[in-house]
Amino acid sequence: MSAPRSAGAVAAVERNALADTLLERGPDEPTLCGDWTTNDLLAHLVIRERRPDAAPGILIPPLAFWTQRVQARAAERDFGANVALIRSGPPSWSPIALPFLAGVDVQEYFIHHEDVRRAVEGWAPRPAEPTRDGILWSALAMLGRLAYRSSPVGVTLRAPDGREHVARSGPRPVTVVGEPGELVLFTAGREQAVVSFEGEPADVATVKGLDRGL
Repeated sequence: MSAPRSAGAVAAVERNALADTLLERGPDEPTLCGDWTTNDLLAHLVIRERRPDAAPGILIPPLAFWTQRVQARAAERDFGANVALIRSGPPSWSPIALPFLAGVDVQEYFIHHEDVRRAVEGWAPRPAEPTRDGILWSALAMLGRLAYRSSPVGVTLRAPDGREHVARSGPRPVTVVGEPGELVLFTAGREQAVVSFEGEPADVATVKGLDRGL
């Protein structure tokens, strides 16, 4: 029996899988990230790992201009060279390289790989992978609280085996059911996720209509 993989090892697998898909698709293909092309998404990942000065603008609107400028410059570089940077992982000096952030990397690369995979017709969920799915399930606890913090109805996230995260306590609860990765994708604002819902139709519609982007 092989030893369980670490979060860092799983993150490396996800990075490599995304790199392979990006090279297969090329730089000008659609993604689920609004109007970003595959090249735009790749540039975002490069600066996330290698330009910590640009990271605050991802979450802080007044600083977004600098993030956009740095990302635009990264997008002008050779596509294959940027893919190689992502495949190699963050440099040792990058905050992203801190071991305790490996689980965040798994979530980031899983979501963005699916952003590329599911932007074209004919996609299907990838097979279950216990270690990856366990990391995603753990990440879902905080992700859910953030994504559904303004929901006027209660929201519970349930895996097929019955495990649950209560993402939002409240009246008229809605339960979103799916595999951990599918719940992560839906909670992160992706409509191309294989999930089902339990609750009153109007309340389910409310949850579907929430701005779940972080």
